[in-house]
Parts: sequence; structure tokens; C-alpha cells
Amino acid sequence: MNNQFGSSSLSGPRWLYPPEAASGLRPEGLEIPLPLGRWVRQRFDASHVEDLRQVVQEQFRQYELAARIPHGGRIAIAVGSRGLARLPEIVAAVAEAVRKCGAEPFVVPAMGSHGGATAAGQRQILADYGVSESALGIEVRASMDVVEVGRLPSGMPVFFDREAFQADGVIVINRVKPHTCFRGATESGLIKMLTIGLGKHKGASMLHTVGFPQFSRLLPEAAGLILSRARVLCGVASIENAFEDVAALEVIPAERILQREPELLRIAREKMGRILLDSCDVLIVDEIGKNISGDGMDPNVTGRYSEPTMSGAGGLQAQKVVVLRLTPESHGNASGIGVADIITQRAFEEIDFVSTYTNAVTSTVLSSVRIPVVVPTARQAAALALLTVNGTTPEKARVVRITNTLQLERIWVSESLWQEIAARPEFEALTEPYPLEL
Repeated sequence: MNNQFGSSSLSGPRWLYPPEAASGLRPEGLEIPLPLGRWVRQRFDASHVEDLRQVVQEQFRQYELAARIPHGGRIAIAVGSRGLARLPEIVAAVAEAVRKCGAEPFVVPAMGSHGGATAAGQRQILADYGVSESALGIEVRASMDVVEVGRLPSGMPVFFDREAFQADGVIVINRVKPHTCFRGATESGLIKMLTIGLGKHKGASMLHTVGFPQFSRLLPEAAGLILSRARVLCGVASIENAFEDVAALEVIPAERILQREPELLRIAREKMGRILLDSCDVLIVDEIGKNISGDGMDPNVTGRYSEPTMSGAGGLQAQKVVVLRLTPESHGNASGIGVADIITQRAFEEIDFVSTYTNAVTSTVLSSVRIPVVVPTARQAAALALLTVNGTTPEKARVVRITNTLQLERIWVSESLWQEIAARPEFEALTEPYPLEL
């Protein structure tokens, strides 16, 4: 754990109580029986793209991209910090298509301030996803340098990765999906990658100064400016299904990105995984991380949004949310942990405050990194949640447990909740009931 931010040292909580402390708050007061429950399957559409390479090759031919790519040119492939399904396969397919056009591809990280807002940190994130020169045979050029491509009518400057701007062409790869902090015709996708991702720390910070509620207007406006000034060739947009696989992959010529992305967002909403329930008493999330969602755990699934204006924007409504750990791929970036109610000591100790706070300060949403109540173990975290819900008892509580907000086919539900959903065709019991094990 990196507990340094600036010159301040942050030490972890100590689960120590004076003798006069209320017995219900001591660790031994949390040793209550946990409810019975079972693993169930949620049924989703599993259709997916079998051959990504073929799709990319066919669409390069369809849009005659070879005519746009200068022979012998250097083409930047922009790749972000999200854990896209089959990302190395997509990057390799795009690089192969570029080489078939007689040009040489290289990868640039397009991830705003992620990776601690350092080139080394961003390079490491890509390597962890399998996108590196050693893994794919494609050079990675990581830099935080930017150029100002122009100014919006408001006077706001728009920045763009210098390596990408100086290339002979740019291809942007990203997943299209609902965003975690704003609603609009376009949310998370190619437009956000062009503006926030390729804006690096300086550009991302500048755009975030207006606040998320303005993004539905601001990002398309900034993307339009970039498309008119930079040598953007096309975007490669993926849509994922509920099984973390690619449901659709589209190569979109630069001039069609602003028009096509809203259409893809509507499809993405229909395809994405969700918890097929309206509410529960306790939601236990085994792991959160930047490779899973920009907010660590996707609020479109959990119903917990860091941005205040998104309250009621959808997702499960849970009285208490418990988080057990961070993913290794997060490198300690705990963005989104602030919307949980209870976390484990393990999760706390996995936080890198430099990476986490850099991300939060850039986004201007500080609530996403507030520290929830910390308890020693996963079992005690669940027990504390059960003891503090209203309108029920621990043994009758409606509990849902998920691995993360991407893996949603298999979830654990308490018996009280199973009795409500047993007759619904979208649910299938996978096990007999047994006590919750953490």
C-alpha cells in the first residue's frame, strides 16, 4: 500500500475500543449467525462476436480505410485504462489491419489521469491488460505531454496527446456503455476517449472543471473540435454483454463517430449485465477496481453514484453496501469506494492514496474516495451491515452478493430473497441453501 499523498502520511484504522465502548461495536459483538442463501444464475443474452479479427478486416475494407492511411505512416492506436473484454485481441486485430494498409502502428495510453497521472503508471496498466510490446509486438509510447488543438466558443482550451497528434493517423478503441456520473446522448465511449482519455491529465482536469452535469454537451463539442484538427481516422467501438464478452464490434470512420455513438449507447444499455432486482437490504461486493468500472463498481448496477446529480439514475437500491477488496489490476486506485458503507481492513490497506486521490481530484468528485466504516474481516463487515439495516432482522435480511459488477451471471441471494424470485424464469437455483461464507 502506498499511504503517501504529498507530504502527509496516512495510517490505517485500528479496531481498538476502550473498555467502556458499547459491546455491540466490539468485534466480538459482530459474531452473529449469517443468513442462509444460495447461488443462483441470472439469464442474459449470451450472443457475441466469434472472430474479432475478421470483423475488423471486413470493416476496414467496407470503409476503404486503406485509402485514408498513408503508406509508411505512423498510426497511433489509443487504448484506455478500462478492462475491455478481449482487449489484446482487439488491439492486435487493429494493428494487423493497419499493417496491411502499409503503415506502422504504435499504442498510446488514453486514460486521462489514471495510473497516478504518470507515463510509467499508464504503461503498466496497459501491460497488465496484455497490451505491451513484448506481448503484442506493438510499440507503446507513453507520455503525459499534450498539445492544445484549439479552444471552444467558451474559451476553454482542448488538449490532445502529443504522440497521437504528431502521428499520421489516430485510431481510438473503447467500449461504449452508460457512464457512471452523467447522462446524455453519448456517455462512455469513443467521444470520451478522444476528449478525456487522450487529453491526458491536463486535458482531463480542464474539462472536469465544468462538472459532470455539463459533459453531455461539452464532450461532443470538444470531440468535434478534435476531429476537425487531429488526424483521427476512425474509432473501434465494442459493446459488451453480461458475460464480459464482445456482443458487437464496429469500426466507425471519424466523420460518423458523433452520429453513430448515441445509437450504440442505446444498444449497450440493453446488452449490459445488471442485478435483476429492484432492491435488497445488503449488497456485498467481493471486489472493486478501475479495470471493472471507472467508479470501481458500476453504479448503473449497484445504484450507488458518486455524483450527487445522478441520485435515482438506476440500479439496485440497497440499504447497505459492503466492499471486501480491490482488484490487483487497480494498482491501489480505490475510486468509488466512497459510496460503500462498510469495507474490510484488507480493502483499506490495498488503497494507494496517490493514485486514488489524483483520480478524484481530476474528476472533482471527492465523495468517490471517502473512507467508509472499516472492520477487520469480511465476515464482520457483513455482520455489521446486517445489524444496521432497518425494517428486518439479520436472519431475514434480503442479501445479494456479487463477485464484481461485471460478473453478474452468478450471484448469491439469501433465502428470504430467493422465496421472492424463485418463480421468475430469469433466475435459476445453482445450489441448495447454506450459510453465507466469507
